[in-house]
Amino acid sequence: MKKAGGAEKKRVRRSSGAIQNGGRDSNSDTPPRKQAIQKDVFQLFAEKVRDHKDLVSRWAVLQETRVEYFRGKDFVKFLRNHPELKDILESDRNLEAEDIADVLLRKNLLVRCDRVVKTLRPGKKKLSTWPAHLEIFPDQVFSENDAFFAWTFVKRRPLWQTLLSFFWPVVTLAICLFPVYPHRCKLLILYSCLGVLLLFLSLLVLRGAIFGALYIVLGTRVWFFPNILAEEATLRELFRFWPKKDEEERPKWTTRVFYAAVGVLVILLLRHHAPDEAARARYQKRVSNIIDDVLEWSPRLALSGMMENLQPVVNATEASNATEEGVTPPDGMGAETITEQHEAEVSENLENSDENLDNSEENLDNSGEQKHDI
Repeated sequence: MKKAGGAEKKRVRRSSGAIQNGGRDSNSDTPPRKQAIQKDVFQLFAEKVRDHKDLVSRWAVLQETRVEYFRGKDFVKFLRNHPELKDILESDRNLEAEDIADVLLRKNLLVRCDRVVKTLRPGKKKLSTWPAHLEIFPDQVFSENDAFFAWTFVKRRPLWQTLLSFFWPVVTLAICLFPVYPHRCKLLILYSCLGVLLLFLSLLVLRGAIFGALYIVLGTRVWFFPNILAEEATLRELFRFWPKKDEEERPKWTTRVFYAAVGVLVILLLRHHAPDEAARARYQKRVSNIIDDVLEWSPRLALSGMMENLQPVVNATEASNATEEGVTPPDGMGAETITEQHEAEVSENLENSDENLDNSEENLDNSGEQKHDI
């Protein structure tokens, strides 16, 4: 009886648990599996939007971390021009851009940010359109009015970056092995690097000359390739050609005249202190000697030179050891060398003694003549 009563209690508990589970599933809005599917859908949507080239974005520093961010009004404009991307959301494709952004904020795929510098700098009419430093905004709600939103997930690395990460060690090893390359390969690499360096320096000089001429003549600030010297920029932003819009005040004519006078003075000083033809020839010879030493070096020549330097040292030590032990070196080489050195030293000592005697006799004669005159 007790066993039967225990089995009935277990059945009642299992049935009550099943009823509770069934009631919870029926009362919940969406099952867990559907929620996971929705989360994956929004994740896929965020990745598609981030990889799209029509969404204008920039890079900035957020709490000592570089993040990619966009403006709220650009996000709304982007979804208005590309409504086909909403099909990724399946059942939520009819949501507005503001609602989609709020869902991305709740799922921590986005974070709303604000500019760190909120005051105008001296000489500027308005705040920067794309600030370089951001901070987290306290109210995480979507807005189009001067609101910035940064992606929080790690962007998928493209295939070319993965291949490049594998090739970097090979490139490093190839650079270290440059001295052992054949002569033609060295010349090819040298002229290629010099060509790239000359192109980069010429670009900087031409860029500065255009900026200075337009600044002095028209009073406008125009920098072609504005991000060529930027420390934090993507590859696409680094080679951007068109200049940014000048947001600063127009300079005064006195400032422009002052900078024009300074530029003319610098040009005259450089022309006056330019090296002459002889100095340029010396510099060219010195640089060419350094380059020739690098290009003509090879392991075979280095090893042969080391062996030639070691050969006389070894012979001299062997000869000295043989004479100390009382053993005559082979072929009489060490003995002949020692006897020749001894004879040379004796002859030098005799010559020095003769010179000393002649000098003493002259001194005695001079002293005798002085006494005779007195």
